[in-house]
Amino acid sequence: MTLATFLIALTIGLPLALLLACTLRSVRENMLRLLPYAALPALLAALFSINAPALVLGNARIPIAFALDVPGAILLGAAAILWIAAGFYAITEMRGRVDAGRFSVCWLMTLTGCMGVYLAADMVSFYGLLALLSVGASTLVMLDGTPRSQNAAMIYLGIALFAETFLLLAFVLLASITPDNSLWISDAALALADSSWRNIILALLFIGFGIKAGLVPTHFFMPKAYTVAMIPVAAVVSGAVIKASILGLIRFLPQIALPDWGMAMAAIGLFGALYGVVIGLTQRNPKTILAYSSVSQMGFIIAIIGMGIMVADESSRLAAAFYAARHVLAKGGLFLAVGVIAATSLRRYWLVFTPVILIALSIAGLPFTGGALAKSVTKDIMGDGLAYTVATMSSVATTLLMLHFLRTLTTTFLPESAAIAPRGKSLPWLVLALASLVIPVAIYCFAPSQNIADAFKPYAIWSALWPILLGALLALGLSRIKIRVPEITPGDIGSAMLNVLARPAQGISTAFVKMDAALGRWPLATITLLSLLLLFGVAITLIGRI
Repeated sequence: MTLATFLIALTIGLPLALLLACTLRSVRENMLRLLPYAALPALLAALFSINAPALVLGNARIPIAFALDVPGAILLGAAAILWIAAGFYAITEMRGRVDAGRFSVCWLMTLTGCMGVYLAADMVSFYGLLALLSVGASTLVMLDGTPRSQNAAMIYLGIALFAETFLLLAFVLLASITPDNSLWISDAALALADSSWRNIILALLFIGFGIKAGLVPTHFFMPKAYTVAMIPVAAVVSGAVIKASILGLIRFLPQIALPDWGMAMAAIGLFGALYGVVIGLTQRNPKTILAYSSVSQMGFIIAIIGMGIMVADESSRLAAAFYAARHVLAKGGLFLAVGVIAATSLRRYWLVFTPVILIALSIAGLPFTGGALAKSVTKDIMGDGLAYTVATMSSVATTLLMLHFLRTLTTTFLPESAAIAPRGKSLPWLVLALASLVIPVAIYCFAPSQNIADAFKPYAIWSALWPILLGALLALGLSRIKIRVPEITPGDIGSAMLNVLARPAQGISTAFVKMDAALGRWPLATITLLSLLLLFGVAITLIGRI
């Protein structure tokens, strides 16, 4: 085994080993301080394991395989930085709480699933780890135990399982059309190109990954979950966890021109990019505004992939990965900023608020930031037609939404003149804020097909700047008019549907709480589930060797 392959093994193995160690109560209660280091191997793997030989634990018939391609490395590195920073933030957030052990188990469960999905090279591993990720993320959302968080967690888990039903059907069909029923994702993508089942499988993949990406109208789980989740949880779920769907599309879609499917993906994605902004402008909670910003940004990333597969433009997959990685860091930084500012006095306003302004406007594409570079790599992919026009409108609209977020965030400063956020929260946030501004530029500089000098040409600067200026002017005009926009319930369409099903949902909730009480503490329940999954994996491996 080479060092690069060993790092891939450690990326999954370390959080998994720490999770299994939590079966011991004494270890579980002291695991909190180790959480940031569990993601460190992922950062090293992103730097040194690109295109390394795959780690294969199974065999040719039933491979349990992990590998790292370039899009995966870009996203894995960004996700690892976020997990590390949020882990240090969580130490301060959870210190002294009686449920710290429970939090550690759910955190490690989610981290194991997240890192595993980023690296999975076969459909069995991908699906199993995706399910683990969904369960882990939903338990993180419900940790505070309030009825509101439990409701949001159940919706999150229900939507995740619904999406995975479509993905399971797609994977079964993919396995049936590959030569020798291969379970490798690369073989499945190649076989899909010429299959008579192509349209059915593409529909299942797009529905499954689209739901997980939060495409409208199945986006409503995002504002509900992110609003009630603890700050570090909202940061990693909105930043790293949801990007698993993007990697899924990048890896499973065949490398051929699919004009009809590409157009449909681009249209739905761009609609979501604008829809998320419109509903986000009606919100008053900073975390909810960020949730709708994620709906918008995920829609735009799906549109990038869609525009690429219309003409079999392979650069669109790398562009989507780069755009998504930039969003991982920026959105994670903004969520952590919400917690830092809530513990900071108004007297220290500009000291804390200046980095937040830069990160927020970088999402809209502010020149000289990673956001502007991310927009620039998508320019040729979007073309110069309707898609480009809508993408430009999205930049203007995103500026509006980010300015609305900043204005709302200023109301959360503490009135005490001497209040300052704990160092355990402010330092991880500052590191992540710096990373969100520097890392995208570094990735861009090392990309062989990009020239950083082009980003500093007057035309490029103006192309990125004028949508920001127009959005700022619109925000100023709307503030002068002082139109009172009614606040829409987080979840909008989904909330309306769920209100109709309120009574059945209440019955399910009651049954869920009773089941939870019967099983005991969540850490023991989740570890039991993980043990069963591991035993199942071992059984499959042994059967495959017979």
